[in-house]
Amino acid sequence: MIDELLADARERMAKSVESTTHEFATVRTGRASPALLDRVSVDYYGAVTPLKQLATVNAPEARMLTVQPYDQGSIPAVEKAIMQADLGLTPSNDGRIIRLSVPELNEERRRDMVKLVRSIAEEGRIAIRNVRRDVMQDLKELKDEGEVGADDEHRGEVELQKLTDQRVAELEQVLKSKEAEILEV
Repeated sequence: MIDELLADARERMAKSVESTTHEFATVRTGRASPALLDRVSVDYYGAVTPLKQLATVNAPEARMLTVQPYDQGSIPAVEKAIMQADLGLTPSNDGRIIRLSVPELNEERRRDMVKLVRSIAEEGRIAIRNVRRDVMQDLKELKDEGEVGADDEHRGEVELQKLTDQRVAELEQVLKSKEAEILEV
C-alpha cells in the first residue's frame, strides 16, 4: 500500500517538474523559439483558439520567428493576439506570413525575465510540496486505520522526503540552466 502511494507521488512530482520545465520554455530569452508563442490564444471567429492550432510557427533564424496562418483572413486576429500577449514582440506581415523579430534583451529586461523564471520555479516547488503533503496525509490515515504500523509510516515518510528533495533539486538544476540562458549576452 505504501509503495503504491510512493509510486503515485513519484509520478505526480515528475509531472510537476515536467510542467514547470514546459513553462520555462515559454519564457523569452535572447534566442527565437517557437515555444515562445505557446501561451498565445487567438479570438478566431468568436472562439478562443491556441495559436498552434491556427498557424505554423517556425524559427528560420536565431532572432526571427515566422507565423504562417492556415487561413489568411485570420492574420489581423493573430497579430492582435501576439501584441496582447505582452511578449515584447512586434508583428509585421506581408499578407501571407507574420514575421516577429526577437530583439536583444537589455539588462533590465533580463532581470525581469529571471524574476519571472524564479516565480515559475517557486510554483513548481509548491506543486511538489503539495503532492508530498497529500501523500503524508494518506500515510497518516493508513496508520490511523491500523493498516500499517508506525515504523512503516515513518519509513514511507522518509522515502517521500527523499523523493521530494530529489525533485526539488531537479527543478533547481533546470532553473539554473534557464537563468544562465537568459543572462547569456
